[in-house]
Amino acid sequence: MYIIGENIHIISQAVKDAVAARDIRFFQDLAVKQVEAGAHVLDLNIGPQKKAGHEIMPWLVKGVQEVVDVPLSLDTTNLAAIEAGLKVAKAQCIINSTSAEEERLEKVPPLAKEYNAKLIALTMGKGGIPVGAEERVNIALEKLIPRAMELDIAMEDLLIDPLVLTVSGCQEYCPECVEAVRILKVAGDPPPMTNTGLSNVSNAVPGAMRPLINRTYCVMLMAAGVDYAIADPLDVQLKEFLRIVNQRDDSTGIGKLLLALYDKTAAMDRLTIDDVDMDDPEQADIFKTVQILYNDIIYTDSYLRV
Repeated sequence: MYIIGENIHIISQAVKDAVAARDIRFFQDLAVKQVEAGAHVLDLNIGPQKKAGHEIMPWLVKGVQEVVDVPLSLDTTNLAAIEAGLKVAKAQCIINSTSAEEERLEKVPPLAKEYNAKLIALTMGKGGIPVGAEERVNIALEKLIPRAMELDIAMEDLLIDPLVLTVSGCQEYCPECVEAVRILKVAGDPPPMTNTGLSNVSNAVPGAMRPLINRTYCVMLMAAGVDYAIADPLDVQLKEFLRIVNQRDDSTGIGKLLLALYDKTAAMDRLTIDDVDMDDPEQADIFKTVQILYNDIIYTDSYLRV
């Protein structure tokens, strides 16, 4: 699984301030930190930037490229800004993103084709985001993939995103997103690539609780076959969860539990209390987190204390 570093994001006040001040050193330092921490791609989220996006994005792309040598994901709804960034990019970029809405499908995929960019395609149409996995996959099969094929965009360059939503308020979507990834990975020959915005699962959750939800959900998504995740590469414990899964390290109780979660998710099975040492607080917290991600236990801000 490839990690797309999420930390250059306009939602951060520090990023907003650095954009306003045109402080390229801030972005260069943050880019280097993410790549050194293991990010394979860097997402550059500048927000809509309706007035200055066409100037900000190429400035940012050129500045970041001076200090790191990884692909960039250009993240804005401003197509002029994306094109300006693509024109100065040294390597193949990712466009983040199109939806299945007609206006977006008409304009965004041709831009990806023209500049040989990968394209994140969201399983969302005019009616919004369906709850069910099959409905999300149908949007991909009926709208997103046919449009890519029409333009001769290679399947390895199309990243279908079944849209991670927060466990706080959209809890029923969480297991369906995992299932949507699983179905997509057998939906064609070759199957489309898949992408998820990992940290979205813990939006509106108290800050101290967010990392555990993100890490646990990441293991589930990996087991379903996700190819890319927009995530925080600076989260050391997330890296440890990934290492345990990738190296099949069952030398600790946590390792055994995470591998059980991975293997059972891959087998379309569920983790049970028999897989957990509930006397280990860390294992107990992971199991409780799995239960809310399964939508078996209703999420509350106090779920770990129950």
